[in-house]
Amino acid sequence: MLDIRQIGKKLNLKEEDLILYGNDKAKIKLDYYKKLSNKDNGKLVLVTAITPTKAGEGKTTCTIGLVDGLNKVGVKALGALREPSLGPVFGLKGGAVGGGKATIVPAEDINLHFTGDMHALTSSINLISSIIDNHIFQGNELNIDPNNVVWPRALDINDRVLRDVTVGIGEKNGVERLDHFQITVASELMAILCLAADEEDFKNRVNNITVGYTYDGNPVYLKELRISNAIMKLMRYALNPNLVQTLEENPIIVHGGPFANIAHGCNSIIATKLALKLAPVVVTEAGFGADLGAEKFLDIKCRVAGLKPDAVVLVATIRALKLHGGVEFENLGTEDVNALSIGVENLRQHAENLKKYGVPLVIAINHFKSDSDAEVAWLRKWCIDNHYSVGFFDSFINGGNGAIELANKVIEVLETKRSNYAPIYDTKLSIKEKVTKICSEIYRCEDIEFLPLAEEKIQKYEGIAANLPICIAKTPLSFSDNPNLKNAPRGFKITVKDIAYKSGANFLVVYLGNILTMPGLPKIPNAVHMENEND
Repeated sequence: MLDIRQIGKKLNLKEEDLILYGNDKAKIKLDYYKKLSNKDNGKLVLVTAITPTKAGEGKTTCTIGLVDGLNKVGVKALGALREPSLGPVFGLKGGAVGGGKATIVPAEDINLHFTGDMHALTSSINLISSIIDNHIFQGNELNIDPNNVVWPRALDINDRVLRDVTVGIGEKNGVERLDHFQITVASELMAILCLAADEEDFKNRVNNITVGYTYDGNPVYLKELRISNAIMKLMRYALNPNLVQTLEENPIIVHGGPFANIAHGCNSIIATKLALKLAPVVVTEAGFGADLGAEKFLDIKCRVAGLKPDAVVLVATIRALKLHGGVEFENLGTEDVNALSIGVENLRQHAENLKKYGVPLVIAINHFKSDSDAEVAWLRKWCIDNHYSVGFFDSFINGGNGAIELANKVIEVLETKRSNYAPIYDTKLSIKEKVTKICSEIYRCEDIEFLPLAEEKIQKYEGIAANLPICIAKTPLSFSDNPNLKNAPRGFKITVKDIAYKSGANFLVVYLGNILTMPGLPKIPNAVHMENEND
């Protein structure tokens, strides 16, 4: 690794513009970000993917490899990524720093404590919870109904037993009530960090958080607890984006990390806007498949931030498409063009969806060594026959050299095609109309059922939160709300179970199917697999 100060110099950052965390990672001071307000923006490229499977898709690997590939061909590109969560690191998915030769470093530090942002978020969330319960215990001047506190506690570890807990048990231990934990990366505070324009906007959004309701049903806002300055002290450094590097010594900004299946799945607006001032091309990603991360990037983040993406890269792997085509996981190494021709319908739907936003599209074929030449040739021909730009990508094995074809395709699109980006729904539509628009146009459902609780919430929020974007929480494993429906299902029904108004993040969360905001661990977690690793 280069000294992080040398990486900063590639972006014209001086040492006084950085907060150093050793020689291999740093934060970029927000004061520097403010100085760049009059500088022109670079081009913005979003990396997204087909519906995820256990066969792997490689969005982060593609983002990092594309940054290396663009720099290889003479374009000064900068990556803007999300921070990993400890939940998947120790759970099932593993880390989020790329893979093979398309990796950001120091990888283990980034996957674990990094620069303390997750700790600051978790501590801030739980400070709010402790203040709420203490306020109720100490006389409850705000008349908060203990059974209508809507601010859950948080932990950045998968722990299913904490989904529903009873707090305040025992004499002098507070007022007994049912509480909940969610994983930090699903929290409203994480969303606020990633949607805030600056420190002032962050503080205003924090003050506007609804923490609960009174016995009379009136909202209680965080500003009434008078703790926003305390939260700002905890979050002081976390608001500054982090700077690291790829294995090929190219700069990457990493900041914020909301999940895309239960949050909005994008890195911070602060980091993205900073990156656009620092480099002529910025490559960013959005979590899970394009039906989740890309939809929220395009309908929420870009709308809130006033961003206009210039291109989208849709990552597909032959292995995953064959899995969608009915091949068993253990047989993915066997050539099967027929299964690929069936599973490609998943790619088709994602590509068609992305075209609706008016942003030029490139399909990336992320290569695995088990892919046969015939399968690669078939998928490439399918892309060309359907009038999609396509680039072969092999950075896991070959680093930046493996991304040169894709990099050249992206440059060609940026130079020859104009983005006519527009969200797919108008926020002035009713809540039901916006939900229906996403479910019908992106998921392609046949019917939508709003359960009584969801209907009740719509009645409650239609007057106070009608003109807000929609953040849908659903399984990432299917276009539908049923994780077992693979490929591109048709004729299915979507069930809307609940709706939550996040007054600080300023969006409505719509819960589809059986979605959980605190994941559980698998039978054998990654934490156990680490037992045999060398220190």
